[in-house]
Amino acid sequence: MDLRDKTVMVIGSGISGTGAIEMLERLGADTVLYDSNEKLDEESIRGRLRPDSRTRLIFGKIPEDVQASLSLVILSPGVPVDLPVVEAVEAANIPVWGEVELAYQFGKGRIAAITGTNGKTTTTTLVGEIMKAAYPEVYVVGNIGRAYTGAALEMTDKAVTVAEISSFQLETVEDFHPQVSAILNITPDHLDRHHTMQNYIDAKERIARNQKKADTCVLNYDDGYTRDFGTRTHASVIYFSRQHILDKGVYLEGDTFIYSDGSEKTAICKIGELKLLGAHNYENVMAAIGISVAMGVSCDIIRNTILSFTGVEHRIEFVEEKKGVAYYNDSKGTNTDAAIKAVEAMKRPTVLIGGGYDKHVEFDEWIKAFGEKVKWMVLIGATAKQIARTAEKYGFTSFSFADTLEEAVKACAEKAESGDAVLLSPACASWGMFDNYEQRGRLFKDYVRALPD
Repeated sequence: MDLRDKTVMVIGSGISGTGAIEMLERLGADTVLYDSNEKLDEESIRGRLRPDSRTRLIFGKIPEDVQASLSLVILSPGVPVDLPVVEAVEAANIPVWGEVELAYQFGKGRIAAITGTNGKTTTTTLVGEIMKAAYPEVYVVGNIGRAYTGAALEMTDKAVTVAEISSFQLETVEDFHPQVSAILNITPDHLDRHHTMQNYIDAKERIARNQKKADTCVLNYDDGYTRDFGTRTHASVIYFSRQHILDKGVYLEGDTFIYSDGSEKTAICKIGELKLLGAHNYENVMAAIGISVAMGVSCDIIRNTILSFTGVEHRIEFVEEKKGVAYYNDSKGTNTDAAIKAVEAMKRPTVLIGGGYDKHVEFDEWIKAFGEKVKWMVLIGATAKQIARTAEKYGFTSFSFADTLEEAVKACAEKAESGDAVLLSPACASWGMFDNYEQRGRLFKDYVRALPD
């Protein structure tokens, strides 16, 4: 699509929205940035745009003359597709794309796209490192830091893009066609946005909607949802499994990661050689192996990169040891499944910080996973009381409340003894108290480092 002199409106004034505006302006479009929040400060929003930007800013209600002039609308990932303003645009037969679709339409080269409830960032980062070791032009984009739209116009035909894609972004893909896709797992999450589990599953599966037999979809054999999808997708499937020996795919045989192409088995590396903490990372490593093989990378390059990989910030990240207590930042544990994996990874008696934004999920399985590992829990945020009630239901009463994260860190330091761990793994999103999980994690590290030695 040629967007020169076409009027394109971006809905949502966050980082993704302003990133899309910059890309659209470079394509020659007449741009409009819209946000329904009438109280936003225009000067502040304009400060996020290029100094020479001629984008029109609209807050509150969209004037009829503006809507009538639109050729295309771009939705930021945080904007629900069932908002009245979006439905009104669609009713007027104006195409609605998401940020990922916009970037795909103008990007070049091959794409490996990764989604899943948990493990996306670690897997995407690892795959990105493997691709960088194998190819000269690699872009790692999506929810992992750099917006896809910020890189798309730089790409050549030789580019390899590794993209972390959320369910929010997948709701609005149309032609998006990765050569390799991956769904790592599917557990309940974001039901406040998707409303039903089936809607959430459907969104995840859209990552492979345009794939053909010549393409590859990497799926978790141990997850019922993704194993079933393997029987329905048009793509060729590479399964990975921590629990089963596979005739074809990636699996654990004893303590060794194996890739089998159906006729020949290749040992990649052993569990004990990994620098990553936690059994859940075995699945991330296996997914990365499957994706990288499908992208044409040799097993030697895959092995060498995996063995040097130390993990990602905010995912069971060791911060510091104070008075014999080890502090871990798992701010990316924004749902119960991720938080369960973090608890399971702890090797010491653990004082846990939990709670945050209410995504309308239950916390039973998380509490039941505490076992003998969690000795105390400090609760913060909107879900604190709900988590406390759930804990009491299962006989866990060793908890307290804190008004701020800083207060919670100090409370943990008082409860923890030498030989213990303190773990920030909230099982909730950060919104309401923080801008994002990254800010929450960075502040946690600051508060830990400020504790007396």
